[in-house]
Amino acid sequence: MNRIIIKSIVILVALFIWGDSSAQQVAKSTYGDVLLKNATVHTITNGVVEGTDVLISDGMIADMGKGLSSTSATVVDCSNHHIYPGFIDGGTTLALSEVSSVSLTNDFNEIGDFIPQMQALTAVNPNSVAIPVTRVNGVTSVIVKPAGGVFSGTASLINLVGYTPAQMDAGFKAVAMNFPSAAKRGRRDRRSEEDIKKDQEKATKEIDEFWDKLRVYHMIDSASANKSNSSLTYQPEMEAMLPVYRGEIPLMINVTKDKDIEAAIAWVEKKNVKAILTGVTEGYRVADKIAASGLPVITGPVQAIPGRSEERYDVAYANAGIMSNAGVKVALRTNDTENVRNLPFHAGFAAAYGMGVDEALKAITINPAEMFGVGDKYGSIEKGKIANLFVSTGDPFEMKTRITHLFIKGWNVPIESRHTLLYNEFLERSPGLQEK
Repeated sequence: MNRIIIKSIVILVALFIWGDSSAQQVAKSTYGDVLLKNATVHTITNGVVEGTDVLISDGMIADMGKGLSSTSATVVDCSNHHIYPGFIDGGTTLALSEVSSVSLTNDFNEIGDFIPQMQALTAVNPNSVAIPVTRVNGVTSVIVKPAGGVFSGTASLINLVGYTPAQMDAGFKAVAMNFPSAAKRGRRDRRSEEDIKKDQEKATKEIDEFWDKLRVYHMIDSASANKSNSSLTYQPEMEAMLPVYRGEIPLMINVTKDKDIEAAIAWVEKKNVKAILTGVTEGYRVADKIAASGLPVITGPVQAIPGRSEERYDVAYANAGIMSNAGVKVALRTNDTENVRNLPFHAGFAAAYGMGVDEALKAITINPAEMFGVGDKYGSIEKGKIANLFVSTGDPFEMKTRITHLFIKGWNVPIESRHTLLYNEFLERSPGLQEK
């Protein structure tokens, strides 16, 4: 009976949240040709161009240059404003979770250690109240990723506009992997050094055994001339891993400590896997080795505390810059749900602590786009790319900057969220409390 009551309460809370968000989100995105005039355009790949126009048509950046005109486009004067490509967060649980304390609203951690067939995209909630909150800070695309286990599932890149997960799909997938660690799991981890080593060896052995089975599955699958008549038993986890084994999609290997990073690099080289390292909290300790491996890195959150008590307060802030300066291609992630909106401020911290503004901008635009194989579509302001961009009053790393226009896949998305609506509601209260 208690379980029934709890579930009923959870359902009522979820309905309240959904209803509340629907009531708040009143404006709809519009679609059509738009000509942005006289802006300072931060192309990312071709420098900064002042007094430039950008024409958006059919969801694309149709043209850019000075003195553009269009008979069909809505003209927006962007004088004294800036245009940036939409920001890309390299790792979130946005739209996979609503209320972290209510398990029924969290859909990113499935049961099992080897479940690469679990698709994060299918669990995305396009109506998540955190999506508009995220967009108004210029974040137009994010990686939604599963968690837990060894092979946690398949992550996807999504655009933050659409009524269905399929409409939001931005065309990139990768299997998420948590690499075995030789370090303690936290301050409450009471395992001895010997027990930690045994656990790591056991986990590594299980991965190698799984990989051996995958190799055999690949060989049988490749040898089957007619799969309809093949005697190969369908195994969803193996089917999901075949593209990884064949180098068609990457592994996103989550690894934190310096020794584990070195072990992950060695494992990748041994297995000849296409991989992206994620997390990499102690990348600054082995930056040269990461650079030598040629593996790209998605690190973050930047606004974090040190992982070791003896470290300087700013190691998390400087980590991305140290790796970037060593020659590593770096992208950033918030690793968050509700506060993915803070991605530009994570980048701002990285910029201030050694990365520099230009590289920090690349770390949330063109770098992740190229890592995900969509650099020809996203990540910079160039003719022929998808129109994911925003117009701002200034530097987006500055909290005082305001975004005035936002476009995702050419859709003119309202700069509106539950935060802006609440702010406006209480800024001019009407009828207000009458004095007596």
